[in-house]
Amino acid sequence: MTKKILLSVFLLPAAMAFAQQYGGMWIPTELNEKEMKDLGMKISAKDIFNPQKPSIKDAVVQFNGGCTAEIISPKGLLLTNHHCGYGQIQAHSTVENDLLTNGFWAKNMGTELPNPGVTVDFIVDIKEVTNQILEGTDNLTEPELSKKIANNIEVYKNSQKIEPYQSISVKSMYYGNKYYAYTIETFKDVRLVGAPPQSIGKFGSDTDNWVWPRHTGDFSMFRIYADKNNKPVEYSKDNVPYVPKHYLPVSIKDKNENDFTFVFGFPGRTTEYLPAIAVEKIMNEIDPARIAVRDVALKTLDEKMRVDNATRIKYASKYASVANYWKKWIGEVEGLKKSNAVEKKVMYEGSLVAKNPEVKTTLDQLNKLYNDQAPYALNNAYYSEVVRNAETLTLANLYSNYITAVEAGRMDEKSLASFKNKLSSFYKDYSAELDAKVTAKLLALYANKTAPQFLPTGFDKYKNEAQNIQSIEEISKNSIITGRSEVNGASLAQDIDKAFSNQDKLIKTLKKDPVYMLFANLKETYMKTADPQYTSLQTKIDALQKKFMAQQMATDKDRKFFPDANSTLRVTYGKVKGSAPRDAVSYNYQTHLAGVMEKYVPGDYEFDVPKKLIDLYNKKDFGIYKDKTGDVPVGFTATNHTTGGNSGSPALDAYGNLVGLNFDRQWEGTMSDINYDPRFSRNIMVDTKYILFIIDKYADSKWLIDEMKIVK
Repeated sequence: MTKKILLSVFLLPAAMAFAQQYGGMWIPTELNEKEMKDLGMKISAKDIFNPQKPSIKDAVVQFNGGCTAEIISPKGLLLTNHHCGYGQIQAHSTVENDLLTNGFWAKNMGTELPNPGVTVDFIVDIKEVTNQILEGTDNLTEPELSKKIANNIEVYKNSQKIEPYQSISVKSMYYGNKYYAYTIETFKDVRLVGAPPQSIGKFGSDTDNWVWPRHTGDFSMFRIYADKNNKPVEYSKDNVPYVPKHYLPVSIKDKNENDFTFVFGFPGRTTEYLPAIAVEKIMNEIDPARIAVRDVALKTLDEKMRVDNATRIKYASKYASVANYWKKWIGEVEGLKKSNAVEKKVMYEGSLVAKNPEVKTTLDQLNKLYNDQAPYALNNAYYSEVVRNAETLTLANLYSNYITAVEAGRMDEKSLASFKNKLSSFYKDYSAELDAKVTAKLLALYANKTAPQFLPTGFDKYKNEAQNIQSIEEISKNSIITGRSEVNGASLAQDIDKAFSNQDKLIKTLKKDPVYMLFANLKETYMKTADPQYTSLQTKIDALQKKFMAQQMATDKDRKFFPDANSTLRVTYGKVKGSAPRDAVSYNYQTHLAGVMEKYVPGDYEFDVPKKLIDLYNKKDFGIYKDKTGDVPVGFTATNHTTGGNSGSPALDAYGNLVGLNFDRQWEGTMSDINYDPRFSRNIMVDTKYILFIIDKYADSKWLIDEMKIVK
């Protein structure tokens, strides 16, 4: 075993073994410029991030709090993934004007579509502030430690002079061993400019999700607007296109294997420094539980969405969201097993103990805590996923929190308005009848999979799925929470203001509601039998993980450590590369339009293709967007270390030109959130040639191409 694991690293190409044995999501103020240049970068680290003058970071934004996007013209034109803009495309869609199916392309700036509530965030500056935030914390333990740190953060933020449209966010790194302050500038007028039909933007849908070879044109386009002084403001028809400090030139040069690339964006969450015991629990217990719940929910939704167009539109965005991590977790489990992640962690921990015996004490304590927590963690995984994916229970939970807030005197007018808006948005895309079936099946799963000590008294009656479907449908029909029964003379799903007109009556009715009582029983049992134990043990684990992280960094002097992703701006770099994920299976780094046509299935939910795209292919009308093969490149892979949040991130070449749009990872390497393995870990990008080809040739929107700086 030991020889096998070690050889898998030593047999890597020398440059990659040194640069990417552990991957890397680097804070842009702390780049290893020499290593990046050794791999082929031609620009400087200051060209990437410079708070004093324009740099690439001024063209990279966090899109709507979750994805990444980049500016590609001097008029604020923004590029991100189709799946990142999916909610906005859906919001503008109706059965009569279905932009998901037909796509959307503004003919000029005047026809671009506003998106209330959507924001983009620029990072103006990054500073390490560890000393300020940890001042006076040396001898403190929880909960005093957290209180002192929170106070120090507020003191620091209040000491900084910023503009009204700016904010400061202080983020913990290395499990609380370091802290960084981010100055953020937020723009609030973001308009939809263009999106291909989902038959292009979501080609392959769930079948191809997390899979290579990939042929998805996963992109959409927005534009940032500002006031006449180029400053952030709320939407107004008088606003003008934002003039950026920097925008990315778009390259349509051919790509070659081993070309240097780097990805700049906002990766969401990784846990690269967990002990072996934690990885083992994720692989064997937690992920399988999450997968099982979502598998049931997705199959039930899919049955209805395939035969009912209105349901397909209503649930499109939610289904994609649920399916995304369901499939990711499946790949993660397989990848952790295939890359011998637990065994490698055990070996690494042994090497740390050999250098520093104090590490053994920490690991022994972590092993005990994780084993003590295991039954509670498993119940937490099942409970959380059931409540999240049974939307009727999610609604009941919202109303439960509402009642608690009212009775505690915390529900003022502003809070109530916000809550009612949240409910309106929820009901808009909620089908009570469909979700009754989802809820029934998930309750059966929960009753059968959960240890008896975590189940409410009498919950065995929910073990029979077929009986559940009938009984939960009856409960749903008689519930005001589902909107199928009225309160104060109105349905909560149709007239929230009227339903809320008599708050006392609403709350009394809610407390007697059959859905509310079902959920309250479930929640009360979970809060008594699992949550306190799980949370208490997790607090102890977190404190020890901080110590373990510090010990790793102090003990392993040969390893360069990067902080786990936490939705802050990061740079990852690597090379254009294919892969050989399984025996006798080898993948090229590039896919082409020919592959789209090979997968094409007329009328299929996932693999249909617009007639115009077929015509362009048959005529070989590729313009300047074909590569050396004579075909249009669609996607490519590289060894950049990415995760959720990197969706929409720019993939840049050695000169800082845009060459692709990150949108996924290869299924065999999704375990890179926990255990990056350069043999299997590949990020997947839409080729800029395909993006421009669709905009120009398919959408006839050359006016957008004319805004850009094209590098040929």
